[in-house]
Amino acid sequence: MRVGIVGLPNVGKSTVFNSLTRAGAEAQNYPFTTIDPNLGVAAVPDRRLDALAKTMKSKRVVPATVDFVDIAGLVRGASSGEGLGNQFLGHIRECDAIAHVVRCFEDENVVHVHGGVDPEGDIETIDTELLLADLATVERRLERIGRAAKGGDAALRAEADELKRLRDHLSDGSPARAYPHSETLAEAMDALITAKPTLYVANVDEESVAEGNTYSSRVEKLAAREGAEAVRISARLEAEVVDLPEEEATEYLQMLGVETTGFEEFVRSAYSLLGLVTFFTAGEKESRAWTVGQGSTVRQAAGRIHTDMERGFIAAEVGGWQDIVNAASWAKAREEAKVRLEGRDYLIKDGDTVLIRFNV
Repeated sequence: MRVGIVGLPNVGKSTVFNSLTRAGAEAQNYPFTTIDPNLGVAAVPDRRLDALAKTMKSKRVVPATVDFVDIAGLVRGASSGEGLGNQFLGHIRECDAIAHVVRCFEDENVVHVHGGVDPEGDIETIDTELLLADLATVERRLERIGRAAKGGDAALRAEADELKRLRDHLSDGSPARAYPHSETLAEAMDALITAKPTLYVANVDEESVAEGNTYSSRVEKLAAREGAEAVRISARLEAEVVDLPEEEATEYLQMLGVETTGFEEFVRSAYSLLGLVTFFTAGEKESRAWTVGQGSTVRQAAGRIHTDMERGFIAAEVGGWQDIVNAASWAKAREEAKVRLEGRDYLIKDGDTVLIRFNV
């Protein structure tokens, strides 16, 4: 999946990006440091995969990955081109989901573009620009479809009517993702930024990671009202622990009352947001994590590994990762009836470990 990191200037977007991907993007205390989007790939930490690899004595471990795009800070007027806004909005359209970083910390040494910390105001500024950009997109499509519909095509007339309702919905300040699903608008929705799943990232100071603060609570409440996901993260803390040895990083986090890094919470929420699950393949040669959509069949999952496996699929041996680890080997888990044989229509569950039988 590709996640676009957005927000106002100086809210910590590039610091979050750096800590997630170790890409070393420039992060400075002035607006528009990021003009061209920074691209980075982050390995998804998964203790289940680590346990499987240890059990199977795997020579190679391959985690799932997430692509991140660090998009320059948006400002008021971005939808009409302010602050290179049109260029930046184009980068967001190419992403599968949006991570909206919101400043939830006080620091007199880091300027705020609007003069003070105001999570709701910051979110409203970004949301307004994204809504205005989408309104312009819908208006252009409505104009084109409306002209074509004059020829009497019933499908085009139906889309034009639906586009008018969507336009009114956006004009009322509601994002496209809150509009009732419509097959008629499937193509139009693909071009809309506010149709993308959004994860709010409350960027707090180190002392507020465990319990949060007043600002992060406001972000979480706003996300709950929208039915969106929200995570709390300290970009500064993540930047400090990212290069520490695992044991030292764990001790440091425990000292702050935190069990996992913000990145792990971030990825967990992003997977939930996009409706994704992880399954594993494990053996002496390699243990690997794979990502598929919820509701994927085991045959479709086989296709993620290799197209030949999907084409020649016969059956799959499936066991829960914890059962494999507890049994100490795949063979032992099979003996204990913890591994079962499943057909092509079996739906993959998060944490499944699979062995595909196929013939081509």
